[in-house]
Amino acid sequence: MSNLVALVRSLLFLFWMGATVVPYAIAVLLASTLRRGAPLYWMCVAWLRLVIGGARWICGVHHRVQGLQHVPDARSAQAAVILAPKHQSTWETFALPTLMPHPLAYVFKRELLHIPFFGWAMGRLDMIHIDRSKRAEAWARVAEQGAQLMAQGVWVIMFPEGTRTPRGAQGAYKSGAARLAVATGTPIVPIAVTSARCWPRRSFLLRPGTIDVSIGRPIDSRGRDPDELMRESARWVEAEMRRLDPEAYPAAGASDAAAQLR
Repeated sequence: MSNLVALVRSLLFLFWMGATVVPYAIAVLLASTLRRGAPLYWMCVAWLRLVIGGARWICGVHHRVQGLQHVPDARSAQAAVILAPKHQSTWETFALPTLMPHPLAYVFKRELLHIPFFGWAMGRLDMIHIDRSKRAEAWARVAEQGAQLMAQGVWVIMFPEGTRTPRGAQGAYKSGAARLAVATGTPIVPIAVTSARCWPRRSFLLRPGTIDVSIGRPIDSRGRDPDELMRESARWVEAEMRRLDPEAYPAAGASDAAAQLR
């Protein structure tokens, strides 16, 4: 597909997001004066479904999921899990709540709350927003709020790489998700996502294709060292990324990546 067609479709998609987020955000802000918690969360997920649907209808961005059976379903009374996904683009931040059967609480930088409409609505949800310049204070907030939310059946989601990585690249995996998992005795679920195949970071251009989402088996955190636990989770994610998107990873780089995570 030509760059011009991709540009036109991507601009239409951005218009679609802007046109739908305003009425949804206003509705969420009004509804939050009456009720908070899960009903408000699923109201926001309805908008995310419109976004993911818009990416599919307008830009031809499809997705397929494997491993969803590895997480408790909506009827399960099983305790919460912590999701630790690969982070390549904006797509997975919008898509994962639409795929998971339980409410998610993102750990995110508080600057996002200042985004008109989108950030305002997000501020009304049970999420964990932190000041990344104050690391000790940020971790205390994650530990305290994370434990409280998981006790209510909410799943915490943290991107271990911290920021979006280019297709075929591997970021530095930080141990925050593993530290929270160990502190609360909560399993950590690694997730591989090939979203940069269709929506690269730092770009608003979307290209048609299929994004693969692979959900790993929960890893028991009890009695584990956080750094070692995160290395195990990262090894699974990076190996799965190379299986799902082999053309993005040079063959020579596979052994190097494994060595970095030992």
